[in-house]
Amino acid sequence: MRIAVMGSGGVGGYFGARLSAAGADVVFLARGRHLAAIRDNGLKVESAAGDLHLTDVRATDDPAQAGPADVVMFCVKLWDTESAAEQCRALLKPGTAVITFQNGVTSVDSLRRVLGDEHVAGGVAHIAATIGEPGVIRHVGTMARLTYGELGGRTSERLEAFHALASRAGFTATLSDAIERAVWEKFAFLAPFSGVTTLTRQPAGVIRRVPQTRALFLDAVREVAAVARSRGVDLGADVAERLEHMLDGLVAPMKASMLHDLERGGPLELPWLSGAVARLGAENGVPTPVHHVIASALAPYVDGPPAGP
Repeated sequence: MRIAVMGSGGVGGYFGARLSAAGADVVFLARGRHLAAIRDNGLKVESAAGDLHLTDVRATDDPAQAGPADVVMFCVKLWDTESAAEQCRALLKPGTAVITFQNGVTSVDSLRRVLGDEHVAGGVAHIAATIGEPGVIRHVGTMARLTYGELGGRTSERLEAFHALASRAGFTATLSDAIERAVWEKFAFLAPFSGVTTLTRQPAGVIRRVPQTRALFLDAVREVAAVARSRGVDLGADVAERLEHMLDGLVAPMKASMLHDLERGGPLELPWLSGAVARLGAENGVPTPVHHVIASALAPYVDGPPAGP
């Protein structure tokens, strides 16, 4: 099985590296200084779960050079979804599965529009990992989990084969028959966590320790659950309790990737996170005041730092 990693940042770089170390045939799609460093020095992973240095790495910025793949792990930032999906055409052959491990709940529909229903599968990544420096993936904590599945809950040989590889790659791997619900459950954690940490510029340990920010996080979770319910996805009556437990289990320094993006002066995935909660809530008549405030307060930073007064 050949695996192409479209977007070799924190998520794609980490899981792609683990799959490669486990013997999978992996090609990494990257660009700029990160690509140059991988070509020159290989791909390094710094992690409490075990460091890794791949020296013989196939990496390119041209999907046509990568050639057709059996599975594409689609891990680009949300603002690159449409352009990267177009580039994915060069990676397709009959039966190729493109599994989106992006944040948010909108990417599956975007990929289906570009690539066709038959190629697209859903996925969820739980990890705190970033590009620490070009060619180096830095993993905070030990949580590293992939969940994936065919849309509609059907089974397939292609994802069963991918699951066989992922199961021996040194991270938690789950083949789900309810991937849509799994995607919304992650979104119910990620949109609040990204929004509250970025709004306050504080990591998980502070958010859960201060009563007001803990309550703000939980209110934001309940808003996402209400939006999901309005769209036919029931996350359960105990969703806030479950996700509060998840918050309490994070390492204290953990920050959302959106906060990392803000700190380095990059664009934000805000329109697809709290912005999407507010937009979908309005479409379905669900009040989302917390996410509306988050989306509004961070709007000046969406394209990077505001330019002057």
